[in-house]
Amino acid sequence: MPFGLTDLTPEGKRYFENLKKLAEMEVVVGFQEGQQYDDGTSLAEVAAYNEFGSSDTPERPFMRQSFERHEDVLHAACEEVNNSLAAGDTVEHALDALGVVVKGLVQNEIREGGFAPNAPSTIRQKKSDQPLIDTGHMRQSVNYIVRKVGANR
Repeated sequence: MPFGLTDLTPEGKRYFENLKKLAEMEVVVGFQEGQQYDDGTSLAEVAAYNEFGSSDTPERPFMRQSFERHEDVLHAACEEVNNSLAAGDTVEHALDALGVVVKGLVQNEIREGGFAPNAPSTIRQKKSDQPLIDTGHMRQSVNYIVRKVGANR
């Protein structure tokens, strides 16, 4: 009889069960539904205008850059998910740790992204030449959720 899943130790069975559960879960990083500025403006909308630009604002792709510039960090974080599961951790806890890493990458990219400079009129209004940061509310509002794949779409 060939070696199969029935021949695994309890730890091995739990690991493969967790891998199956992992395939059904996702980590969503960004701005969650309902997040707003004090004036009611949607954080997701402001983030999208900054990410992709508009007719009068250059793109400042903080989300894309977070992934493109940090593939090594993301790869290591995904490896850590696997290592955590192999050590007996739960899928939820392992994905929470991944969410914290990616959230930090996005927040750092907002702060350090090297984006197109603010227009002189924006600098006068904000009293700062730092793109993407006025009050810090958008950066501080970056968050993540762990959910079943496809949930809340």
